[in-house]
Amino acid sequence: MSICINKKIKMIGQSAKFQEILRTAGLVAMTDVPVLISGEIGTGKKQLALSIHQQSNRCQRPFVSVNCSSLSKENIEATLFGSIKTELTEKVQGYIFQARLGTLLLKNIEVLPESLQTKLLHFIETGDVYATGSTKSKKYDVRLIVTTQKNLKDEMLVGNFHSDLYYRLNVVPIELPSLEERKGDINLLMDYFFRQFVAEQHRPMPVFSKATIAQINRYNWIGNIRELHSFCERMFILFSGKQVEITNLPEEIRLYKASCSTSKNSQSFFLPETGIRLDEVEVDLIRQALQNTNGNKSRAARLLGLTRDTFLYRLKKYSISA
Repeated sequence: MSICINKKIKMIGQSAKFQEILRTAGLVAMTDVPVLISGEIGTGKKQLALSIHQQSNRCQRPFVSVNCSSLSKENIEATLFGSIKTELTEKVQGYIFQARLGTLLLKNIEVLPESLQTKLLHFIETGDVYATGSTKSKKYDVRLIVTTQKNLKDEMLVGNFHSDLYYRLNVVPIELPSLEERKGDINLLMDYFFRQFVAEQHRPMPVFSKATIAQINRYNWIGNIRELHSFCERMFILFSGKQVEITNLPEEIRLYKASCSTSKNSQSFFLPETGIRLDEVEVDLIRQALQNTNGNKSRAARLLGLTRDTFLYRLKKYSISA
C-alpha cells in the first residue's frame, strides 16, 4: 500500500543512544544502500524508515510500506514482484513497481518464504524484477528498507533466513531501543503526543500530578512507544483540561510495581534443606522468560536482569532453542 505523507516525521528522544541512531539514520539517508531496522513491536521502526526516506533525495518519490506478515501466501510473489496477464488472472503491478524511484519498506522481512528471499536478493544485486509468469526481467530503481522484530543473525544461524540476503541487508543495521531502555524520553514523548492532540482537536491537555507522572515512568511499557501513544490518546479523550491522579490511570499502570532488589534483611527465595540443582533452575527460568515473551530474546533477557549478550551466551551454554 502506497503512503503519501506530506507531514514531516519527527523522531523524539534525547537519550544518547537514540541520538546516535538519528545521526546514523541521517547519514544513511544520503545513500542508496539497504537498511535493516530491528526492534521490539512499537519502537518506531516504520517511523524511522519514513524519516530516512524524507531525508533522502527520493523524498518526492513514493514511499511504499508493506507488511509481509499480512500478505497472502498464495499471492505474495505476485503482490511484491507483479504478475503478467493470463487467461485466468489479471495483470498485477507489484509493490516494487509502485515504489520505483522511491523507497520500499518491507516490514517483518523474516516471514518471507525462502524462494522469495532468493528472488529479493537477486533484485537487490541487479535491480532486475521477474514478474510471476514472465521470463523477461525489468529493471527498477528502488531503495529498500526492511524491519524485523527478530534477530536476523540468529534466524540465519538456525537456517530460517537466507545468509546471503542477511549480509546484503546488514550493511547499515539499526536497532531501536525499547522504551524501557530510554525511560528518560517518556515525559518528552508524552508532551509531544499531547501537543499533537491539542493542535488537532483544539482542546486543553490533561494535567498530571507528580505522583502520577512518577507511576507512569515506573511502568514497564511492554508495547513501547505505540502503547504510550495509545495511553496518551486515552487520557486526552477522558481528562482533557482536568487533573489526572494515580487513581485515574488504567489498572495495569495504576497497580504496576517495579521490581527492585531485596533488602539485606529480606529474602525472595529460600533454599530448600535438600538443596537444588542451580543449572536446572537457570534453564527453567530461561524457558519461562522465553515463553512469557513469545520468544523475544531482548525482552526475555530484561525479565531476568541480563544483558542480551549474556542471555544469548546462556542459550548457547544450555543448548536452548528459542
